[in-house]
Amino acid sequence: MEFKARYELIGMFALAVIAGVFGFIYWLNNAGAYGERAAYDVRFSVPVSGLSVGSKVFFNGIQVGDVNSIIIDEASPKRLIARILINKNTPMREDTKAGVEYQGLTGTAAILLTGGEASAALLTAQGGAVPLLEADPAASRSLAQNAGRALSRFDDLLARNSGRVDSILEGLQRMTGGSKSEETGLYDLSPAKGFPALAVVPSGQLVIAEPTVPLALNTDKILERTAAGEYIAIGDAKWTDNLPNLLQTKLIQSFENAGYRDVIMRPADALDPDNRVLIDIRGFYLAKEAAPEAVIEFIAKLVDRDGKVIASHQFLRKAAAGSTEIIDVVKAMETAFFGAASDLVAWVGEKLPT
Repeated sequence: MEFKARYELIGMFALAVIAGVFGFIYWLNNAGAYGERAAYDVRFSVPVSGLSVGSKVFFNGIQVGDVNSIIIDEASPKRLIARILINKNTPMREDTKAGVEYQGLTGTAAILLTGGEASAALLTAQGGAVPLLEADPAASRSLAQNAGRALSRFDDLLARNSGRVDSILEGLQRMTGGSKSEETGLYDLSPAKGFPALAVVPSGQLVIAEPTVPLALNTDKILERTAAGEYIAIGDAKWTDNLPNLLQTKLIQSFENAGYRDVIMRPADALDPDNRVLIDIRGFYLAKEAAPEAVIEFIAKLVDRDGKVIASHQFLRKAAAGSTEIIDVVKAMETAFFGAASDLVAWVGEKLPT
């Protein structure tokens, strides 16, 4: 009798486990997952790939069900119908849009439902047991079509920014020691020289700050300014550095040539200098409004340690270019720079406190 009672207990326990498993499955399919579900047919009029039974269904980005079956439309073999089972509370309306969404370029397909207006009527069956929703052809392209559209947009983006891409590639070439075979060359400026000897070398540190410059002039390209005020590059010719760095270096060398070798410095070499020269570049280009000529213009400010402006002055130099050939243009730019740098050195020497 005791053994019989044990077998009965084991049997009852097994039945309880089986009942629990079925109860869990029922809960998972209903309240535990999507709750009570409703069926809808989604008809696609264009080919789609990757969609299969079990594919997820999203409503405004939230998963609400999955694909229960897929069949070919008997009325038109070009179309297919996917039956979806989704949460019954999903607000399916007549203006709800349906399409296929791909998770990644090679990912699986899912049906994406986009909710319509709250004032639209709810989607109901028309002569059938299951409501039918027509998929939006524009949102139901195949994976290959979507990839093609993405690549096409990428090509358009590259085409619109080809100039910037070229500049980036040229910069990478310079960093790695490469160069363009068709590049006509790099050109440098010569610092001003031939100054008279200084009667007294000023004491304290004098810093030439990196010049400020409009964005259009912040480049290493040799520029022409049109009558309309537009800046364009003259061929592929370039300076040895971008304009602010080039001008700063050549001005420092000009001061060194004038006898300021022991006091002239860059900002990084003097954290608290006695005086600073601030340069604001206004023009550095070839003008062709009448005859071609080089134009160099900048504003200089001499500032003391406390930030007080001791003096300021506008410098403008022009030099005629024999032609628009790059050699003649560079010679004219050198002539104009030589004059402007000489003027700046002399002006600072007069205004610098002794």
